[in-house]
Amino acid sequence: MLIDWFTVGAQALNFLILVWLLKRFLYKPILDAVDAREERIAAQLADADAKKAEAQKQRDTFDQKNEAFDRQRAALMSQAASDAKAEGQRLLDEAGKAADALSARRREALQGDAQNLDEAIGRRIQQEVFAIARKALADLATDSLEARMVWVFITRLRAMDGKAKEDLAEALKAAPGSVLVRSAFDLPAAQHATLQTALRETFPGVAPVRFETAPELVGGIELTANGQKIAWSISDYLVSLKEGVDALLKQKVEPAPKLETKSQ
Repeated sequence: MLIDWFTVGAQALNFLILVWLLKRFLYKPILDAVDAREERIAAQLADADAKKAEAQKQRDTFDQKNEAFDRQRAALMSQAASDAKAEGQRLLDEAGKAADALSARRREALQGDAQNLDEAIGRRIQQEVFAIARKALADLATDSLEARMVWVFITRLRAMDGKAKEDLAEALKAAPGSVLVRSAFDLPAAQHATLQTALRETFPGVAPVRFETAPELVGGIELTANGQKIAWSISDYLVSLKEGVDALLKQKVEPAPKLETKSQ
């Protein structure tokens, strides 16, 4: 039997071409697809493991945070209770202080009212006593009480000597526009002139004097100039009388000391 080597060669060549074509267009894409799928599966498995590890990590972190939150909540509750107790005590202390301050203000107000009432009573007593004294002196004297007070004031003014007179003279010269004579009653023009003349005789060169009425003096006259003052007033005597009466009343109000008894 004769072998057709040409046919064998052609078939062998065809077979090789077929193998190459299968490898090139069939096996290689299939193998590449299998490799790609294996890589995807491996990547998915790796991603799943990473996600699982991340989830476990997050769970552990959550558990730690939950435990820390429980501890922090317990600490905050304890701190809140302590703060509430301290705040309650502070509010109680402030309320006590406010009550004490209110009580002190009320005592001060009562003391002020008592002092004002005492001063009002004192002024009323002075006015009443002065009115009685004025009426009595007016009935007994030939001149009016006002004129007599002016005379007493001028007498005291002329009797000044020494440093008091020097200080008043300097004050009258230093402040010529501030010389003021205040009286508890309205002085007539004649007594204005009398006082002005007495001042000029006692302190030569004195400026004109301003006159004002001051009922709070309760019977009296005062002269002021640049911080210096000379005055005479019935209220001075009444104040001394009031202080004596207050001292006497205080002695009567104070309880007598208890005598200690010795046991036999």
